[in-house]
Amino acid sequence: MASWGYLGFQDSASPLMEQLIFFHDHTMVVLILIVTFVGYIMFYLFFNFLVNRYLLESQEVEIIWTILPAIILIFIAFPSLRLLYLLDEINNPSITLKTIGHQWYWSYEYSDFLELEFDSYMIGTMDLSESGFRLLDVDNRVVLPMNSQVRMLVSAADVIHSWTVPALGMKADAIPGRLNQISFFINRPGLFFGQCSEICGANHSFMPIVVESVSVNSFLDWVSSCLKS
Repeated sequence: MASWGYLGFQDSASPLMEQLIFFHDHTMVVLILIVTFVGYIMFYLFFNFLVNRYLLESQEVEIIWTILPAIILIFIAFPSLRLLYLLDEINNPSITLKTIGHQWYWSYEYSDFLELEFDSYMIGTMDLSESGFRLLDVDNRVVLPMNSQVRMLVSAADVIHSWTVPALGMKADAIPGRLNQISFFINRPGLFFGQCSEICGANHSFMPIVVESVSVNSFLDWVSSCLKS
């Protein structure tokens, strides 16, 4: 999770987030080159009082400054399109999880198991343990197996919400009457925190998300304990 003063991305926990970080770094390199080049020219012009009369009107220069930005945009557009298709790709899922946004909590349903569903509320400050995170911890975490393809169905019961977990690179709008679908693959164990990213009312800031990634055996043990209770 992010810490105070941290300006970068959270450590990735899925291949998709890794690709998003790679694309961000790729785009930043291009932008730095452009800003450096333009900044150098502007700085040079402040101290240059000479005029090149051949550059005042030049067909060749106009061709260059038209084609060069187009080439740069292609170098940004192709990786972006590739990443968009990767984010929408639905592989063979090992497990399906359905989440419904409410004002102001999330409800989850494991479609592969009978009667395995629960609501997830934020833990209030007064009830929070010393090891808990204020405004981020919940009473019921989303437990998912790592190294397994997860399909998630997202919807809402009242207003528009947005199910977002930055470490997984996932952000899906929860819209009433519509079922959105996302897919992700968690490649390491841990706790991953998120929040609703769509302004949904007075308590919009108080419906966090906690995903707990565990091994497959631990996940099956958790499912068995939930079904027995």
